[in-house]
Amino acid sequence: MAAAASSTDRPGALEITRKLAEICGRPFARFAGPADEVAGRTARWVAVPGGPHAAAEVLRLAAAHDLTVVPRGAGTKIDWGGAPAQVDIMLDTGRLAGVWHEPQGSSVAEIGAGTPLRAVQATLERTGRRLPVDAPSPGATLGGVLAADEAGPLRHRHGSPCAQLVGVRYLDADGELVSVGEPGTAHFGQAAPSARRGGGPAAGPHGGVAPGGASAVLGGAEVPGLDVARLLCGSQGGLGVLVSATMRVQAVPAGRVWVSRPVWTPLEVHDLVRAVLAARLDPAAVELDLPVPVPLPRRRIPASHPSVAGRPDHPAVTGRPARPAAAGSLVVLLEGGPADVAERADRLAALLGPEAVANHAAPDWWGRYPFAPGDTALRIEVPINDLHAAVYALRDAAGTPVPVRGSAGIGAVHAALPGSLPPERVASILAAVRGVLLARQGRCVVVSAPAPVRRAVDLWGELPTLPRLRNAKAHLDPHHRLAPGRLPGGL
Repeated sequence: MAAAASSTDRPGALEITRKLAEICGRPFARFAGPADEVAGRTARWVAVPGGPHAAAEVLRLAAAHDLTVVPRGAGTKIDWGGAPAQVDIMLDTGRLAGVWHEPQGSSVAEIGAGTPLRAVQATLERTGRRLPVDAPSPGATLGGVLAADEAGPLRHRHGSPCAQLVGVRYLDADGELVSVGEPGTAHFGQAAPSARRGGGPAAGPHGGVAPGGASAVLGGAEVPGLDVARLLCGSQGGLGVLVSATMRVQAVPAGRVWVSRPVWTPLEVHDLVRAVLAARLDPAAVELDLPVPVPLPRRRIPASHPSVAGRPDHPAVTGRPARPAAAGSLVVLLEGGPADVAERADRLAALLGPEAVANHAAPDWWGRYPFAPGDTALRIEVPINDLHAAVYALRDAAGTPVPVRGSAGIGAVHAALPGSLPPERVASILAAVRGVLLARQGRCVVVSAPAPVRRAVDLWGELPTLPRLRNAKAHLDPHHRLAPGRLPGGL
């Protein structure tokens, strides 16, 4: 790989730089610097093409010189997934930006992959609309959100961002611009790669199927053409380079209320979530925050001390024994018309009990990850009836409470292990948790981790769809030029 140059001081490297400058413009092609990393792997060049055709030329140049290409949006999740085997050209999508929506009232909008999600929402808000997408990464681009299949609290009601896809334009490994999507959508009428190459169906990271032409047949069932677009979701740029996506949009809700309740144990969370879902209140999100508890002071404070005497929750006032500080919070978001939301909020507060509180603003932790840079970040997905078992298993394996946050209403949460834990300790924790989840049809994935941990542990765990994912990679990127090694199994 990279036969043209093994370092940036060779004549071949200078020639590649010159050609990238011709394609992208001199200010938008350069040798990479120390900050141009992908999960610790430094790139050789950075190219920022000004449009789809320029991006296609970059990929054709890479193919001609046997160079690898890794797409980058805002870089908010550049350390997620596996470390690529090699990064020759980092293709920055920052100039593939814009929001091209249909006449006012349309239910879809075409958005450039390099457009920051905040800019998308601000543009749509001017016409009273929004994307039902609230990925937690600050500054993330739409392409980056889709490439990581990153979802926030609204996934409870609307599914992941990939569920909002109507169509996409993307570049394949050979630099061909491919458009897929529902019939009649602007720009989405070309055939998928398998139609041109005569390849068979292939499955992506989440079990989707790459079709031939407008549709394909897998096991006798017709698969719609849009599934090839959804192959790219979660693929970290390993199956194609997103150029734009046509997404469903909706009216901005007139009313929003967050109803919160303190919680003490994961089992209590389980019971509360079941009650909320059974009440048919149509929540937009059901989020859990279980931070690491603050240690209690060693010195017992007398009940008569001025700092506690007379408090509304003091046993002398309530007539009940003192309750320990809450371990965390369960918060339910309700959206809709103001009157309807107010009525549902009253019903929900009555269901959750006297400790429930309704607010017109989200809590500070809402839509944020529980991990920080340098932590080992985990994602746990499990049926909601078993979420409490997964949290208990994680605590038992770690030997201490672990911060957990996420969508309790669908059993998808994130957790954080300290970055100071030795790799072998992280590996033992993962083995214990995955053993519990395996019997419950759940998964625990390492989202990101310090380099020593990343090298020592299995990031993905058991993945039944790996053979089909391998088929997809072989079909869409047979020469492994796109982000090699970013996908499970070193693909």
